[in-house]
Amino acid sequence: MKVINHTDDIITYRKNIQGKTVGLIPTMGALHAGHLSLIEQSKKECDVTIVSVFINPAQFSIDEDLNTYPVDIDKDNKLLLNHNVDVVFIPKQDTIYPDDFSTYITENQISTIHEGQSRPLFFRGVLTIVSKLFNIIQPTHAFFGMKDAQQLAVIEKMVNDLNYNINIVRCATIREENGLAMSSRNQYLTNQQKNDASIIYKSLLNAVVAIDSGEKSVKKIVAIIEECLNRKEIIIDYISLVNQKSFNAIEEINDDVIILIAVFFNNVRLIDNIYYSLSSR
Repeated sequence: MKVINHTDDIITYRKNIQGKTVGLIPTMGALHAGHLSLIEQSKKECDVTIVSVFINPAQFSIDEDLNTYPVDIDKDNKLLLNHNVDVVFIPKQDTIYPDDFSTYITENQISTIHEGQSRPLFFRGVLTIVSKLFNIIQPTHAFFGMKDAQQLAVIEKMVNDLNYNINIVRCATIREENGLAMSSRNQYLTNQQKNDASIIYKSLLNAVVAIDSGEKSVKKIVAIIEECLNRKEIIIDYISLVNQKSFNAIEEINDDVIILIAVFFNNVRLIDNIYYSLSSR
């Protein structure tokens, strides 16, 4: 496994593997089984797999957890080595964002609602770092988890709008045994808290049961989720039922939807979602 820190070196490496399919998995480190599933998918589909590790300050607001975000590069590198990654790209911050940096990528439809309302800098920061990685590495494929459903949709929109010749591969959400969606932020939680946080996914499953039973009212479905989450350690940020294509909020379920949820659990912000397709029922 090659460890590359400099942009010029990764560009040179990429030039030397022309004609090969290259899979990119952008990460902020603190790797877990969810990341590893993306790596395994890339290895199945691509000749070369590259993982980037970069904590992106541009996607954090002042009041968010940039300064405490979990970091363990040595552990990450061991995991990547054990999973036969070809290259790990770990750029320095001043390489990605030099002092005179002033150009950002924005998307003005999907990114303005739901997660975009709660974290106004988030999607601009995500699209900027992802577009830079695409330009530097020039992957043929990029792999993203479906846990971050809105992020995935915004990246797909950017790729389409800006004519990137990259295949965005959607990968299923990986969960703990108790159903809690894998996240680097889960490291903030004790084992007991992780078990308690499984109520988030259970609330989504309760919503699916209600829809399967014929409930179409979004207001009533949200109430079912809220009732399940009625615990003193949980503060709900938002619960949104959205159209799978547009991400616009809906009032009644007449089409394929995604239920998006964001909560603060013991002051740790966790997100999850569940896709519901009427056509498959």
